[in-house]
Amino acid sequence: MALWDGRFEGGPAALMQAFSESLSTDLEMWAEDLAGSRAHARMLARVGILDEAERDAILAGLDRVEADLRGGWRPGIEHEDIHMAVEARLAEHVGPVAGKLHTARSRNDQVATDVRLWLRTRLDRLDAAVAELIGVLLDRVESDGRAIVPGTTHLQRGQPIRLGHHLLAHAWALSRDRERLAGARARVNRSPLGAAALAGTPHPVDRDWTARELGFDGVVENAMDAVAARDHLSEAAAAAAILAGHLSRMAEELVLWSTPEFARVRLSDAWSTGSSIMPQKRNPDAAELVRGKTSRVVGSLVSLLALTRALPMAYNRDLQEDRPALFEAVHTTLACTRVLAGCWRDLAVLPPPDLRGDFSLATELADFLAGRGVPFREAHRVVGGLVRLCEERGGDLGALSEADLEAAHPGFRGVAAEALAWLDPEAAVERRTSRGGTAWSEVERQVALLRATLG
Repeated sequence: MALWDGRFEGGPAALMQAFSESLSTDLEMWAEDLAGSRAHARMLARVGILDEAERDAILAGLDRVEADLRGGWRPGIEHEDIHMAVEARLAEHVGPVAGKLHTARSRNDQVATDVRLWLRTRLDRLDAAVAELIGVLLDRVESDGRAIVPGTTHLQRGQPIRLGHHLLAHAWALSRDRERLAGARARVNRSPLGAAALAGTPHPVDRDWTARELGFDGVVENAMDAVAARDHLSEAAAAAAILAGHLSRMAEELVLWSTPEFARVRLSDAWSTGSSIMPQKRNPDAAELVRGKTSRVVGSLVSLLALTRALPMAYNRDLQEDRPALFEAVHTTLACTRVLAGCWRDLAVLPPPDLRGDFSLATELADFLAGRGVPFREAHRVVGGLVRLCEERGGDLGALSEADLEAAHPGFRGVAAEALAWLDPEAAVERRTSRGGTAWSEVERQVALLRATLG
């Protein structure tokens, strides 16, 4: 029996019933639906709409519905959604009094409440997973971060840096993701329960009480906004998509770094696979799958944005399609975050390349001249000429002599030996003590700042 049988003479076509059901998706929120119903029942009793016996019967019945669901009972699609399924099962257990539970509420505010409760919990889980990943990266910084590696721009060698400096760049991006998740959670954590269909209710409900009972920070003030709003879903998906972008960037580097060409890390057996034909292969499948799956998170965000554009107020059935996109975004991002934490925790950092004489040290010579008063643009041009000279000789900066420097620019005269000493990679990274630089003192300072955010 449908909830609207008083208006309709016949039931929906079988195809319509299958086409319109959301139960297969909404079952994910059965615990949240029961939590909202319990709070609503208690509130109805507080304001005198239910007597104590009716309240207790409904609460006991909801406990039995929960036991059914935990025991494996699954409603059929004839119930259409989780709200109708729970109400129908409740009626089987406690009889007609179950019908009183729907006083002063609609499926519109029910689903809005369920989604907010579900999303609040999952945002907390996602935040915890991101915090764990940051912690794993910081552990890596402390254990392997002193290694000097080529820092790149355009994927070409730029300047020598500490490996820890590179890993901290990822950690700081993740810390901003946590800020975005916290902001999204704050806007999620408002209760729509009691808004009913769109106009409120004539019954003396206490929305503030149910909000507190369910752990919300307050209520959505306007009843129409309460049931129509989905911007908090889009915001959460956007935060997940930005996070997914950071995860994908990190995954791409793990793919590159695990190649013999880069030889920066070796992924553990736990996060690698082999080849069905090539015995020597160690494929970075975990990282590649993260790189691939994060595209689904972006797709989910686009789906939500497209779904909610140009919809008239208040509730429209289109909004039934918000949960698949939201669930996909959150579940996929959470899984990718946890997988990358495992990859970083278990991998081995390989011995870094010897950067003595490497062209990535060329900026050191330019900075040396600039420090002696030579305009940097002029110093840049001079050192570019020295790089060209080395290339013509078939060597690197290690082939430069004091005479080469003195012939290149007067600023090197009398101090060429000192300038050549600037080409030591260790000295080069330790000179960069500016705030956020790659010197180890700065790396340690940033680790301490990030540790403090983890609590």
